[in-house]
Amino acid sequence: MKMVQAIIRPERLDGVKKALEEKGFIALSITEMRGRGEQKGIRLSHRGRPLEVDVLPKVKLELVVDDEHVDPIVSIIRGSARTGKVGDGKIFVLPVDMMCKVRTDEVWK
Repeated sequence: MKMVQAIIRPERLDGVKKALEEKGFIALSITEMRGRGEQKGIRLSHRGRPLEVDVLPKVKLELVVDDEHVDPIVSIIRGSARTGKVGDGKIFVLPVDMMCKVRTDEVWK
């Protein structure tokens, strides 16, 4: 099993969720977060003065899936989250040693 973590723009969340759901990947966790990457933040104007915002709102999606589903999920996220601009996000794939379902005590190793 693997955990797919995707950090994306908040405005792309609905499109990513819909694309995943259409392919049968419904279970996921969503965390609102803030961060910065290559863009190093943005410059805004507040009351006529420049204002540096060095951390931007992001959303982290997490899915734990069988190994054979990793490539399709990554492809779906890449296609539906991409704007082509700096700050589109990152995807990480991590090994999962064990998963337990709390309600039923099912265990996957």
